[in-house]
Formats: sequence, C-alpha cells, structure tokens
Amino acid sequence: RAILTTSLAASALTARRLLGATAQNGLGLQLWTVRNQLAADQDGTLKAIVDSGYEQVELMNVVDSIELAKAAQDRGLKIRSAFFNWETIANPSNKQAPSLERIIEVASDMKLEYLVFGYIGREFRDTADKLRKIADRANEAASKIRAAGMQTSYHNHSFEFERLGDKAGIEIFMERFDPQLIHFELDVFWAAIGGWDPVALLEKLGRRVNQVHLKDLKAGQGTVYDEGKVAADAFQEVGDGTIDMSAVISTAIGNGVLQFHVEQDQSPDPLASIRQSRDYLKGKL
Repeated sequence: RAILTTSLAASALTARRLLGATAQNGLGLQLWTVRNQLAADQDGTLKAIVDSGYEQVELMNVVDSIELAKAAQDRGLKIRSAFFNWETIANPSNKQAPSLERIIEVASDMKLEYLVFGYIGREFRDTADKLRKIADRANEAASKIRAAGMQTSYHNHSFEFERLGDKAGIEIFMERFDPQLIHFELDVFWAAIGGWDPVALLEKLGRRVNQVHLKDLKAGQGTVYDEGKVAADAFQEVGDGTIDMSAVISTAIGNGVLQFHVEQDQSPDPLASIRQSRDYLKGKL
C-alpha cells in the first residue's frame, strides 16, 4: 500500500509538472481559423485573439507572414510555430514555391522553434511510392531545419489514413520519417474523420508527436479521406463533438507535448468559435 501511495504521488507530481510546462507555452491558435477576418481587419482580429485568452499563434505560411508576425508579437502573442509552403518539399519543380533556404532564413529571423510541413496535393499522394519519395525529401529538409536550430512537424489531414496497398499513408510516414528529424503535429479532427481513434494514435506515436491541433467532429460523420469533401458543419468547436478531448489532452501531455493549437477550418462565426473553444479548454490547458 505504501508503494502504491508513493507511486500515485509521484504520478500526480509528474502530471502537475507536465501541466505546468504546457501552461508555460500557452494555448495557441492556428491563424487559418481567422484567415478571412485577418484579411478584413488584421489589428482588430489580433486583438480579438488576445481578448479570447490565446497566448500564442501559429502562422499559416511563414514566408508570407513577416508583417503579420510582427503585428501579432506587438500584441503580445508568442509565435513558436509556422507552416511553410508544402510544394517546397512535395513539388520541388515548382520554382514559384520559396526555397527551403528562404524558409529557414525567415523562420530563424522570427526565432521559431517549429516549422510545419502541412499538406500534400492530390496528384503527389496517390501512390505509396510517391509518399515514400516525399518522406525522403522531407527527411533531407528536416536535417537542414534541425541544423538551423528548429524542429520539423508533419501536420496530417485525413488522406493519410487511406490505405495505399497494404498500408495507410500514415503508416508509410511512420516508417519512413526519421524520428530524430520529423515529429507529427497531430490534428485530432482529421485523424477521427479518417477513421482512426486519435487517442490510440497518440499512444502509438508516443513522443513522436510534438504538437497537437484541437478541433472537434460532429456526430454522425462517416469516414472521409478527401479533405475537399468534408461537410462544413462537420467541424465543431472543441468539446462540442465526439472526440474525447480530455483523453486527447491527458495522453498528449503524458507524452511530453507542450504545443496545443485550436484550429477551426470552417465556422459561420470564427471569432465566436475561438472564444467557445478557449472557454472549454480553461482549466484543461
């Protein structure tokens, strides 16, 4: 009994330390959520983000967000993570995409900690061999990103959960990504609508997840692999859907995740949406 009591006390202390570390980073908002509002009224939208209780933001596209990043920082918002143009890795023949060197330069100037590879166009992801080649190029890029002092995250959608032959795309990436170079930024909505349990996936990936995107899934949705065919109302505020958010958060924290971002791809009122999700997460993150 004494051993059990000691063990429980140690576990509680560990949990408190992890929760404290998470709180130090502060809850983030992926700015894709308020893309239209930023375009219409950047300063007013940034103020609304702060007033809603967010402490950091994640940029949509690092190279295109230099002025936005400064404005967000002037509002007191931290920026640790940013997406970069997916074609830099998946479609290197597109000379309109920024070079990796330029991405690293801008991210370094912003003092970012994470760069996120967050999408793959349909024509580049429809076979297992294509995904393996992209994973290999991602490893090469991530090596250069690490040399510049930053981590690389891969953000999933639902297409990675479709089987290509004998494996799902996510399994190909789990095998092919160098775990020393590339972590996952797990989006729990996209995992769930792709037919996978996000909590089980967090458990499987363990410390290979370094960031988590939080958004909820409306009840009654079937599996959808094509992100363009997901109904707009499938996206729900955190705590309003079918995903076990408490289990997601506790599992991720137990694995050492310090970065959580609310994201809402579609909403009739994004500013109300981000307030609702933040209110739900008070006391949890």
